[in-house]
Amino acid sequence: MKYFYLLLVLATSLKINAQTAGCDEANSYLVNAYSHVKDAYEANNISHLKYYANRSLEAFKLSKKTLKDCGCEPALKLSSKSIDLLAKVENTETYEEGRFFVKRARDVSKKSVIEIDKCAYRNTTSVVEADENTKLSDLQNEQLALKQQQEALELKAQQIKNQLAQQEEKALLFEKEQLAISYKNAIADNIKTYNKTLKICDCNHKTLKAIDAEINISDNSIEAIQSHYAKTIKTLTSNYLSQLSLCGK
Repeated sequence: MKYFYLLLVLATSLKINAQTAGCDEANSYLVNAYSHVKDAYEANNISHLKYYANRSLEAFKLSKKTLKDCGCEPALKLSSKSIDLLAKVENTETYEEGRFFVKRARDVSKKSVIEIDKCAYRNTTSVVEADENTKLSDLQNEQLALKQQQEALELKAQQIKNQLAQQEEKALLFEKEQLAISYKNAIADNIKTYNKTLKICDCNHKTLKAIDAEINISDNSIEAIQSHYAKTIKTLTSNYLSQLSLCGK
C-alpha cells in the first residue's frame, strides 16, 4: 500500500512539474504577446499598428499549446479571445478601426497574463506540497524500517538470553552431577577403608555398607547436595567408630 502511495505521489509530482514547465513557457509567450499589443496600441500609424498586432497574434497562437499543457483554462480562453480580436486588425482600413480592436485585445491580454501568473503560483504550491508529502512518506517509511530493525534486534537479544540461560542451566546441572559423583566415590573409598581397618583389628563387626539415600540432583542446590552427602559421611563415620569401639572387648 505504501509502495502504491509513493508511486502515486511520484506520478503526481511529475505531472505537476510538467504543468509548471508548461506554464513558464506559456507565461513567456503571453508576456511577449502583451508587449506587442501595447506597442500596437501606441503606434502612430496603421502600418506599425498592424505590424505589432500581427506579432502579438503570432505569440498568442504559440501560447495555446503550452497553455493546454499548463492546464490553465482561464488564460487559454482569454488567449483565444485575443486571437479573435487581433485577427480582425489585418482587414481594417483605418487607423481608428484597427486601434479599436487592438485596445480590446490589449485589455484581454493583460488579463491573460494575470491568469497565467495565478496558475503558475498554484502549480508551484502543488509542487512544494507534493515534495513535502514525499518527504513525509520517506520519513514514515524510514521510521517503520527502524522500528522493524529494533523489533528484530530485541527478538535476537531475547533468543540469545534464552540460549545463555539454557547453557548456564546445563553447566550447573553438570557441576552438580560431578559433585555427587565425587561424594559417592569418597564414600565408597571410606567404606572400603573402614571395613579393611575393622578386619585388621579383628573386630567382630558387621560389614559397613553405603547408606546413601537418593537425592534429586536437578531440583536441589549445590549447598543442599553438599549438606546431604556430608550427613551421609557423618553417619557412616559414626557407625565405623561404633564398630571400632567394640574391638578388644
